[in-house]
Amino acid sequence: MCRVVDLQQAVLAKNDATAHTLRAELSARGTTVVNLLSSPGSGKTALLEGELLLARQRGVSVAALTADLATENDAVRLARSGVPVKQVLTDGLCHLEAGMLGRHLEGWLPDDIRLLFVENVGNLVCPASYDLGESLRVVLASVTEGEDKPLKYPTAFGLAHLVVVTKTDIAEAVEFDEAAFLANVAQVNPGVEVLLTSARRGVGVGALLDRVTAVADGGPVHAPVMARQEHLHDHEHGTHTHTAASGAMAQSGS
Repeated sequence: MCRVVDLQQAVLAKNDATAHTLRAELSARGTTVVNLLSSPGSGKTALLEGELLLARQRGVSVAALTADLATENDAVRLARSGVPVKQVLTDGLCHLEAGMLGRHLEGWLPDDIRLLFVENVGNLVCPASYDLGESLRVVLASVTEGEDKPLKYPTAFGLAHLVVVTKTDIAEAVEFDEAAFLANVAQVNPGVEVLLTSARRGVGVGALLDRVTAVADGGPVHAPVMARQEHLHDHEHGTHTHTAASGAMAQSGS
């Protein structure tokens, strides 16, 4: 008798196990990982560059790993901050996975790094399902993307520990409805903090670093409601309970 195996569930289960191990290893060495997710063109590289520069000025030991399907443009840009930066080319894969991250950190990440920013592939679909072993998951959206973005991508926004709005300097020009956006975020992720930023004007630059540093110091982390929802999956050895996000991620917000 043949049994149908859900390959996607098997892949996610393997990734969750790898992420759990990676999180423990990085935590033991005092490194807090921040996973940045957004659509292409959201402005996360510009904001991250500002945060890295500020971290260096404050004497915070920080590094950045950036992922793209092609080109090293973002790594070259981020390297201007003077902190350790590494580019990962995914060869067409639309997201990073915990195993990939772990392999790229081996032999590269300095031992004294306190904060590691991971700029995921520009995509709000695939990356949302993969825990990278992060302590903080940040989802960014620019004012040009529309107020209903959280409703269109409920998994990405629903699993976020923090939401960042970018390019607020042009909010009026594109008629961005801030109240509507905040209401939509609250609908999919009640209680999550939202930061308003403009890398071009310097508005809010440093707020993300402040929040991440607080988490690194043992401060509280918002627990996404979706991360606590349990789903039943059928696996080869029977039915078991599995969280929408990894169990370790859910624990980090408790």
